[in-house]
Amino acid sequence: MARLVDTSLRLLAQEPLAGRVPASLELEACERLDEAGFHVLEVSGGGCFHAAVQRGTESPWERIRNLKRRAQRTPLGMALRGRFLVGTQPVEQDLIRRFVDCASESGIVVFRMHDPMNDPEDLVGPAEAVREAGARLHLGLVYDEGPAGHERLLARAPELAALGADRLLLLDPAGALDPSQVGALITGLRDAAGVPVGLYPQGPGGTSLSVALEAARAGADPISVAAYPLAVAGHRASSELLSQAIDGLGLESGVGQGVLWEVAELLDRALFADPTLPPPLSAHVSLQAALKGVPAGLVANVERRLAAIDASDRLAEVLDEIQRVREDLGSPPTASPLGDVIVRQAIDHVLEGRRWHYADAEMGAVIRGEWGHPPLTVDAAVAELGRAAAEEPPAPADLDAARVEAGSRATSEEELCLVALFGAGALPLLERLRGRHEAIASGVTNEEEDRIRVLVDLLEETGLGELTVEENGTRITLRQQAPVQQVVPVAPVAAAPAEAAAPAAPAGDVIASPMVGTFYRSSAPGEPAFVEEGQRVEVGQVLCILEAMKLFNEFKSETAGTIRRILIEDAQPVEFGQPLFEIDPSGA
Repeated sequence: MARLVDTSLRLLAQEPLAGRVPASLELEACERLDEAGFHVLEVSGGGCFHAAVQRGTESPWERIRNLKRRAQRTPLGMALRGRFLVGTQPVEQDLIRRFVDCASESGIVVFRMHDPMNDPEDLVGPAEAVREAGARLHLGLVYDEGPAGHERLLARAPELAALGADRLLLLDPAGALDPSQVGALITGLRDAAGVPVGLYPQGPGGTSLSVALEAARAGADPISVAAYPLAVAGHRASSELLSQAIDGLGLESGVGQGVLWEVAELLDRALFADPTLPPPLSAHVSLQAALKGVPAGLVANVERRLAAIDASDRLAEVLDEIQRVREDLGSPPTASPLGDVIVRQAIDHVLEGRRWHYADAEMGAVIRGEWGHPPLTVDAAVAELGRAAAEEPPAPADLDAARVEAGSRATSEEELCLVALFGAGALPLLERLRGRHEAIASGVTNEEEDRIRVLVDLLEETGLGELTVEENGTRITLRQQAPVQQVVPVAPVAAAPAEAAAPAAPAGDVIASPMVGTFYRSSAPGEPAFVEEGQRVEVGQVLCILEAMKLFNEFKSETAGTIRRILIEDAQPVEFGQPLFEIDPSGA
């Protein structure tokens, strides 16, 4: 039997699809998928939590519980990034344990997790937390066709099985698996580990479907799929087509195909109802992903970042540089969150026209092995840069510190986990949730509260000012208040003095941001700014702090001169390559 794991509900809640399907339709899709006979419904993961925090409208925990109420037959699953959980920084064991407990209490039964470096040592703590919670543990190996080949994966398989894995999963985010080789690899992993082995395939142009079918022939169990519209848009194997093929071979998927096509039509109408929305992955992105061997999601990420700074014509160069950066780092996989760090470095190399002149704090941690050990040796010059860039590591995410930061805005352990993982970025979401909870009258049943939440989501998604529903003599009226959050422009620029406009600076006088993050002029609120306009600075002098996902990076000047203008307001978001300062190198 080749059982299937449906990932549609997880994909719907992460970018680029987050928010496109109304909550009511998502819940309806969940009910239908629960009837279909899947092995697991994978409903959440790192991308879902990140999108929830960024959008600030729905608790990722409440979403899991809402889906659990609809899925009474099929276990729910969550994808985790090992000791990174759903964030971009390694966290301590206490937070891992509490996060897993919160997820388990919310309805998660199966935890699928991988380490970005395929380092079993970094999965010891997370695996222990899952076992303590009494949940099922599926451990993943990220496939890569690099110099290490299949031998490294086969060597890792028994190490993962020894952590108590119920089964292993071969993950192929870059679509690099060859259909002619996958059967032998699945068999080899199963023999080496002594536990069942499944497959999570991706790949453009039907590659994922052909790989999945060959894996099914070799006994892979389970295999991940997605509803047809999501499979086509996101380079996944179609649940409808794969189940049909598996059943045709007499292997039995256990899935009812009629229900699947109904869900496909439901999601298709919702996803593509607005013709003004761009497709999740363009044909150009799909082609480049296939040509360059880079996960399509990363290609789309690069494309968006380059478009934001009017550098879309450099896409092919950046994708080539990604592979060179990987070689320098010892050929690690591009699994999340490591792939994002590699992408930032590659973009910096291409736009700056020089390689390894700078490494941010996250890249420094990768180089020094703090994120795990790569398959091969790190380039000697790059390793030296990592040692030179070593700073005192930031304090690991801590629930006590999160409690202080959140104040009264976090009233439960699951909300404290959000603050610990996402920092101040989670606070607007918590404030929104507080207002929503207070607006719902006390004394209602769980079912009534659930229905009210669906109505709240509907009100927010449609933009209506007021919504009234009457049923069985009960009338509910919801009114939407005017928004209180201010939209921040992508590239805020400080206003010039009223008495005289500042002269435009030559291109060479602009100091640009080396990363995506938040710009801070001082080390802490109330502290003096690092630099002021008109101030003389020297090479190596700190100009500002750039914060990315709770990691604070000192940004130092590579040029001596006088700061002519500060182009960004304090505590504002910045994009990679966005101008921060104008400097006059000749200024005294």
